[in-house]
Amino acid sequence: MPNPINEVFEAAAAVAKGMTVTLKELMSPTVTENYPDEPPKFEERYRGVHVLQRDENGMEKCVACFLCAAACPSNCIYIEAAENTDTVRISGGERYAKVYNIDYNRCIFCGYCVEACPTDAITHGHGFEIASYNTATLIYRKEQLLAPAPAGAKPPVIAEEAPAGH
Repeated sequence: MPNPINEVFEAAAAVAKGMTVTLKELMSPTVTENYPDEPPKFEERYRGVHVLQRDENGMEKCVACFLCAAACPSNCIYIEAAENTDTVRISGGERYAKVYNIDYNRCIFCGYCVEACPTDAITHGHGFEIASYNTATLIYRKEQLLAPAPAGAKPPVIAEEAPAGH
């Protein structure tokens, strides 16, 4: 049979422990970020909107291997591959992602796609302002995800095909 005096002392000890935590937090300085007047400070490992990386020559790193889409537990990545040719060279591999979409209505920012990528083509950026009233705007296309080309990089070589019958 429990001792009522013991229960009173245990309850008082629990309240004292909780008040200690409360008083310690009460005495610590308040940290306020002045967002949106100042840019937010992110931790290095923050998982924001994805970025499709480029190599030092400005070519896309993605070789359309579909490993990121296969690793995604929420099935939010859609890729269509196309072949690189001598006249059209988009990436360093044999293929490139002609279409690369991420549906942020479904994305859970787990990072599995980043871990699965063998070429480090997809990474998490620090973008976080993606809220929208229209869910159609939350499907990011390749053009929105691509990192800007490095300074001095040449644009990819795309030769125009001659019209049929000429």
